[in-house]
Amino acid sequence: MKTEPIVILSTREIEKMRRAGRLAAQLLQHLEPMVKPGVTTLQLNDEAERWTQAHGAKSAPLGYKGYPKSICTSVNEVVCHGIPNAKQVLKNGDIINIDVTLIVDGYHGDTSKTFFVGTPSPKAQQLVEVTEECRRLGIAEVKPGAKIGDIGAAIQEYAESQGFSVVRDFVGHGISNIFHTAPDIPHYGTRGKGKRLRPGMVFTIEPMINVGTWEVEVLSDGWTAVTRDRQLSAQCEHTLVVTETGVEILTVAA
Repeated sequence: MKTEPIVILSTREIEKMRRAGRLAAQLLQHLEPMVKPGVTTLQLNDEAERWTQAHGAKSAPLGYKGYPKSICTSVNEVVCHGIPNAKQVLKNGDIINIDVTLIVDGYHGDTSKTFFVGTPSPKAQQLVEVTEECRRLGIAEVKPGAKIGDIGAAIQEYAESQGFSVVRDFVGHGISNIFHTAPDIPHYGTRGKGKRLRPGMVFTIEPMINVGTWEVEVLSDGWTAVTRDRQLSAQCEHTLVVTETGVEILTVAA
């Protein structure tokens, strides 16, 4: 777990986060029509980079700790951090998580969504629907005085009730003018445990839900994380801020 202090953002900083989050959500919307059979993940990446530059923003992943591309494209059994490439052609029935993070005026907007390529299998459709509901339930726990463990417990309880598992190796995180900072936000856990939430805390909730085992492994490229049993995985992510009365999602396009 991260040991650095949790930063409480000012009203001015939250407005910057709001602008970055809005633009990141708009980028995901822009990419969605491209998600169809025959498109490569590199084409998605290159369009994301073109659009980002055209809107005066920067791609946070590009060059981050050596990451080589502008977005993450995680297909089927890839849990997260899939690297776009020219050889990976989307085909009917695939699912793909597109994870984007933009820097606007020094602050980060981080969001992702899992899309269907063509017609999904019933299991894939159920997995993505459960993952989105997990995120919704996790966000619903966020309010002043709640504990970080409440978020993970709500996600884990629902995912496991539907027969799926929750990835442990990757978690949500604090975010501001720094890409990844305290606190860690596990998507599993125990109610009443962990740090207490306070107004002005900004972090991501980004559950990764698997059809089979929760266990993952990272491939030889040092980035691509896949399910150990190679069954499907889905993810969705929002950046949000704890308000005086509850929560505000920052990564919305409107």
